[in-house]
Amino acid sequence: MSLITPVEIAAATTVPVLRLELINKFFSRHQVLRDVTLEVERGEVVCIIGPSGAGKSTLLRCINHLENVDSGTVFFEGAPVYRYQRDGKTVIDPDRRIEKIRSQIGMVFQSFNLFPHLTALGNVIEAPINVRRDPPEEARRQGTAVLTKVGLAAKANSYPHQLSGGQQQRVAIARALAMNPKLMLFDEATSALDPELVGDVLRVMRQLASEGMTMVVVTHEMGFARDVADRVIFMADGAIIEEGDPRQLFTAPVNPRTRQFLQSVLDRNGNTEGAG
Repeated sequence: MSLITPVEIAAATTVPVLRLELINKFFSRHQVLRDVTLEVERGEVVCIIGPSGAGKSTLLRCINHLENVDSGTVFFEGAPVYRYQRDGKTVIDPDRRIEKIRSQIGMVFQSFNLFPHLTALGNVIEAPINVRRDPPEEARRQGTAVLTKVGLAAKANSYPHQLSGGQQQRVAIARALAMNPKLMLFDEATSALDPELVGDVLRVMRQLASEGMTMVVVTHEMGFARDVADRVIFMADGAIIEEGDPRQLFTAPVNPRTRQFLQSVLDRNGNTEGAG
């Protein structure tokens, strides 16, 4: 029987959780993503900023296979996934493999997408029971733990219509966390919230980042991106225009398009703090 060597273990842990290679996406004749190439390391927080229509949300949807890429390859933990080329032929993963990969990638949307007929706890345990086949009692125990993590243990038996928007979004985060994901995607998770509710959601996201969760965050909260991100990416017209350390990118961006965007944010908000 062969044993895995320490060198092999070290190599496995250094493989990026996510790698995108020359991703292109069209809607009809409109190109939404243009040769997007990106790596996300384990434990890294990457924030994606940019103007409306830059392709940010579409990029997240391609990572989670909610949209098919037209060309290019998505790699998850070093392996090509979904649809890719091998030996000159196109390989399309079977549904079972796609479901397994997607179960390891949590996604939180702008809208909360909770099941209205289920309680907060019911929403959280739905996937562990029906997708991962966890025993109901174990799922409830884990579900209660993640609701506690997002500060909503007291709301476990409340239905979505009984919760504020910020509480619903925290339930949505708990629902994603219940699957023990290796990667979390956030698509403008605070954009649908009233300003006074944004802080609670951002605090949960900051906590996840501090605990080492690998996160790709599309956001307009510049304060959050500056303070929490390991790396900030600026997208425009479907392409990555600039990326770097947030301190450098926010104070001395290299690309004129980045400078123009950040100046417009400054003009609107008076600072880069956002609600973060």
